[in-house]
Amino acid sequence: MIGRARSLLFVPGSRPDRFDSATRSGADLVVIDLEDAVEPAARPAARVAARDRLSRSPAVVRVNGATTDDHEADLAALSGSPELVAVMLAKAETPDQVDRVHRRLGVPVLPLVETAAAIEGIRPLARHAAVPRLVLGTLDLAAELGARPSWEPLLAIRTGLVVASAAAGKAPPVDGVTVELDDAEAVRADVRRAAGLGFHGKLCLHPRQVPLVHEALRPTDDELAWAEGVLAALGPVARVDGRLVDAPVRARARALLARAGRHEAVADDE
Repeated sequence: MIGRARSLLFVPGSRPDRFDSATRSGADLVVIDLEDAVEPAARPAARVAARDRLSRSPAVVRVNGATTDDHEADLAALSGSPELVAVMLAKAETPDQVDRVHRRLGVPVLPLVETAAAIEGIRPLARHAAVPRLVLGTLDLAAELGARPSWEPLLAIRTGLVVASAAAGKAPPVDGVTVELDDAEAVRADVRRAAGLGFHGKLCLHPRQVPLVHEALRPTDDELAWAEGVLAALGPVARVDGRLVDAPVRARARALLARAGRHEAVADDE
């Protein structure tokens, strides 16, 4: 499920009153946040709340970075939690950091790529056996780079995450947050742009963003009709709607059908 998750919804660990609503939101993964969304003084109570929740409900937990004072306390609080799905490691930069978290907790690790050092070391991070996919942290990264957290300044970085993920044989990466909480079209536009680059997942800040993400990632009827036509074409090389169809085009068609849950059509073609 981690590799296929479309929506990863943050909920502050200091707000256990919101845990149920996050679960009901329809998000593919709920991420209990012990880092940015929680004031330092509130983190001990947030750890207790997260551990209690993980005794009965599955979730990912974002922990503080490996070089911070809170990191060890976060890991200690999560140790032995039966419903811990994965750990999202804030400001992950090296495979050793991932390794320590994985050895300690025995669950997959989602590196949150949000520093210049992480970008420089992205390929070793992506190749780590405990990493199912990469996650982009746009706001912290843009702040460190002195860039605007918009599309043009971070375009090359987004492309780099997609390439590193594909080269490592990992699931497509997860894109960062959209901060416009009341602008549905901004969310849809961000998701579609990211999907066009090869992302297939989105960090969400509010439950209302979850259905928008799912909607924007769903292939259109025209795309599905095109994919079915491509897979119905006979021969190693064919022509559909005046365009060449060969193995790479068929692979894209299968991916579109898989995204729409049309696994039967994919299997029949194969």
